[in-house]
Amino acid sequence: MFTGNRGCLVDRTGEVVRHHRGSLWITCLTSYRDWKAPLDAVGRWTPIFFLDDAVSLAAGHRPCGLCRRDAYRSYRDAVTVAARGGGPMRADELDRRLNTERLRRGRGVARAGDRIEWRADLSSLPTGTVLVGDDEEARLVLDDRLLRFTFEGWVEPIERERRGTVRVLTPPTSVAALAHGFRPELHASAVAR
Repeated sequence: MFTGNRGCLVDRTGEVVRHHRGSLWITCLTSYRDWKAPLDAVGRWTPIFFLDDAVSLAAGHRPCGLCRRDAYRSYRDAVTVAARGGGPMRADELDRRLNTERLRRGRGVARAGDRIEWRADLSSLPTGTVLVGDDEEARLVLDDRLLRFTFEGWVEPIERERRGTVRVLTPPTSVAALAHGFRPELHASAVAR
């Protein structure tokens, strides 16, 4: 459903050589103003793709303030309420928070081992959060069930337990946004069940 920006990820030959460049990780529409972005242009941002908002949030991204203006404002306002209230939080503040919550220091293309997971009681997690299930699979939290991630969609619903500590992939800032009014756009496979 979405594309994402983590900076230029390719070298001069078009080969992916880094996981990210910079701290601006945003989630964009796949089509906006007829703009075209090559998949591997040297010196330009390298598009990556997400099944839906739940996946992009779990990866540490936030909605783009340009092509997803309403989603961005909803996310920003929800985090602002959760964090401190007052005037709207600035984009650079959101980015700094997310940057400290998604990865430990490291290098290279494969960074799964550098992911920062945290623990929370399952009952406290809002719809749209992604956690690590007992089977070590990424699972989407919905009101009454959990769904396993695949690249084709969310599958294999299981009943959501009401208690228990779980490992959470979605950074705390994004979980706060989900808990305070941000409504993620979920893939049809999650909402059709």
